[in-house]
Amino acid sequence: MARKPRLHVPGGVYHVMLRGNAGQDIFFSEGDRAVFYLLVQEGIERFGHRVHGFCLMTHHVHLLLQVADVPLSRSLQNLAFRYTRWINRERGQVGHLFQGRYKAVLVDADAYLLELVRYIHLNPVRAGLVADPAEYPWSGHRAYLGMETLPWLHTEWVLGQFAKRLATSRKRYAAFVAAGMAEGHRPEFHGGDDDGRVLGEESFLAQVLEAPLAPPPPDLAAILDYVCPRYETNVDALGKPSRTHHLAEARGVIGWLAMHTGAATLTEVARRFHRDLATLSQAVCRIDLASQQDPAAARKLKRAINEITKA
Repeated sequence: MARKPRLHVPGGVYHVMLRGNAGQDIFFSEGDRAVFYLLVQEGIERFGHRVHGFCLMTHHVHLLLQVADVPLSRSLQNLAFRYTRWINRERGQVGHLFQGRYKAVLVDADAYLLELVRYIHLNPVRAGLVADPAEYPWSGHRAYLGMETLPWLHTEWVLGQFAKRLATSRKRYAAFVAAGMAEGHRPEFHGGDDDGRVLGEESFLAQVLEAPLAPPPPDLAAILDYVCPRYETNVDALGKPSRTHHLAEARGVIGWLAMHTGAATLTEVARRFHRDLATLSQAVCRIDLASQQDPAAARKLKRAINEITKA
């Protein structure tokens, strides 16, 4: 059965879940979680979304994320790729870290925002890790209480619904969370009843399903048509066992563009050119690092994405 396409609603609120491949751990140290925080913050600055709540468990992540104009898939693919690169480098391993594609449920914020923030922040309590969510250091709950500062966590929207004064709103938020301590697993937060992509009342569901879908990704062929002439090469040459620098760079650019546009996975690109996934991943990492350090390189890649997606 074909997967339903992603729904892109600018301003929409999504419950996002990222899980370790085959249930494996994705965090191994406090340093890993700190790096994940940094990547989330960089993603906010780059893609313009907001994070209203989160929880990092050992083998999965919950994010309550509100998108801007950039589709959710762009920001999450970037986050997953960069964090996987960090873990693989730190642990001397290769391959996938996360399980398939992420799960995302578009939520009717008017009806479910407060309950979903509470549900996410109580995840460690339901898992039996702590008795009090304030004891768990890797969720947004402590920042909501004013016990720590996370500049990238947007708490104002939720707290503003409890009271105008910050001290009062935090007190009422804490009471609201405490009232849900005995709450168990809520399957509706992991996939809506009427449509697995949406959780909301019928009117919200109807409104959302009439909204435009996220723009379809380009074909890998469109990326090849764009990159090959610029590197004075062709598909056959890219598939041959050559370690020539400009061919390796071309494959890295193709992999980077495929990943960032959703045209193909790195595994699919590696298979297309008969390359080892780890080798291709390293080439993509070099392209990604160059885009962060060199504004001209970043502009070049952004221009490539714009031209390919308009083709």
